[in-house]
Amino acid sequence: MTAAADPTRASSSAPTGDAPAAPGATPPWADDLALALELADLADAISTERYRSADLHVSLKPDRTHVTDADQAVERAIRDRVAEARPDDTFYGEEYGHDAPSHRQWVVDPIDGTANFLRGVPVWASLISLVVDGVPVVGVVSAPVLGRRWWATQGGGAFSSEHEGPLRVSGVRDLADASISFNGLDYWIDAGRLPQLLDLTAKVWRTRAYGDFWSYMLVAEGGVDMAGEFDLQPYDMAAVAVVVEEAGGRFSSADGEPGPWHGSAMATNGLLHEAVLGIVAAPPAG
Repeated sequence: MTAAADPTRASSSAPTGDAPAAPGATPPWADDLALALELADLADAISTERYRSADLHVSLKPDRTHVTDADQAVERAIRDRVAEARPDDTFYGEEYGHDAPSHRQWVVDPIDGTANFLRGVPVWASLISLVVDGVPVVGVVSAPVLGRRWWATQGGGAFSSEHEGPLRVSGVRDLADASISFNGLDYWIDAGRLPQLLDLTAKVWRTRAYGDFWSYMLVAEGGVDMAGEFDLQPYDMAAVAVVVEEAGGRFSSADGEPGPWHGSAMATNGLLHEAVLGIVAAPPAG
């Protein structure tokens, strides 16, 4: 049974009818969180139907990444619902481009982890966020085949379908005790940061590459102490950023710039952030 079909699992978090609001649904973002959770239910219904389908259509985009008909269908459905529910808001999606920046913009990755999706690996999710004046204020990460969902609002905390209370990052203070997840050596090589990554991994306790959204949700849950990668777009980061930060962590680019706009990500439990940036950040010019 998928999360979308099981009322005790992730989709039960979406307020519908007389159902109680999800934890974290506090003003001023309660209505937007409710919509984001509704959008996640919509995405889950479409993506799970297409997952492992024999007739799944797969093509390559100009950047040589894969796209499936499921990615496109999810984004179209979310775009249509946002246009209906929030006609004054703009949209930034992976598959069909983005409007000009605005006061309120929905930033969506219809399926984060498309390579996993098309290979039958269950680690993929829809990432749905609302960005206000450039700052992510609502984030929902929904992984229906895993039966997991995470959500957060600015000032309202971060929550998941498997935790009764708010999420909290780890309390690890020393790199020697820390666990790091990164998304493959090739991204660090292309960014010219492989020596920095090797330096960092030599200083920590444990290295893993859980990948995509999963690494950041593990940071938010306290299972991993830091996660980072390069070659990213805002839709890869906006939703996970607000979840990490509301769980008590820090999220920036690999060079310490705030927000999801700078092409890279470094998420930590906050206690380790400056130490990590001291290793992976590019040296100042000049």
